[in-house]
Amino acid sequence: MLRPEAWFASPASPALPSAIAPAGDGLPSAEFRSLHEEIVRYVRDGESAAAEPMTAGAATSLGAEARALLLRSGGDDDTAGEGADAEQRRRFVEQVAPLAREAGARLGVAPEILTAQAALESGWGQRPLRAADGSDSHNLFGLKAGAGYGGASVAAATTEYGAQGAYATVESFRRYDSAAESFRDVTRLLQSPRYRAVQGTGADVGAYAAGLVQGGYATDPRYAEKLQAVVRGLRQR
Repeated sequence: MLRPEAWFASPASPALPSAIAPAGDGLPSAEFRSLHEEIVRYVRDGESAAAEPMTAGAATSLGAEARALLLRSGGDDDTAGEGADAEQRRRFVEQVAPLAREAGARLGVAPEILTAQAALESGWGQRPLRAADGSDSHNLFGLKAGAGYGGASVAAATTEYGAQGAYATVESFRRYDSAAESFRDVTRLLQSPRYRAVQGTGADVGAYAAGLVQGGYATDPRYAEKLQAVVRGLRQR
């Protein structure tokens, strides 16, 4: 699933209060909602051409503030955690460690690999999927809400990859009540026959990453490479 690269709106978001409260990216909630709704409209209207790479030049029809927010959230290579400092990374690992151990035991996968995957998808918890009011969806693994999914979701402008390279699109992503629920859901997914190749891979991150790619987990052609880089960083620490 590639870490979502833009910002989010719940399809059934309630009206926001007029009080100004900080939201995602440190913006007031009303401003955050206005900017990311502009981004979602921009993508849905087809102004970011599907075949055009996601670059500053491709976002020129957005307002300056929305363009800055989109590009700020859409940095490509945060594989080594450049977007989060050492203390933020330490806190993230500490917070998800028991969840990663439980999921790893069920899957037969080293917990640091699942920690690294959550870090890659969420930018070490610094770039979570957010609803229109800035609230966290707790979706640490970028799982999409497909046709058979009946739970809560958020509509998201995100980056995918095709024959022409990176392009912007709008997808529906799952929304959870907690990080623990996110870990349980990704565990259920990876226990399915589709991802049999990841099961029981232990500490072999190369085999795990190859299994994810084989199962179609992400469209990013460098996903396996990025995941392995994060795991290497965790093990060095």
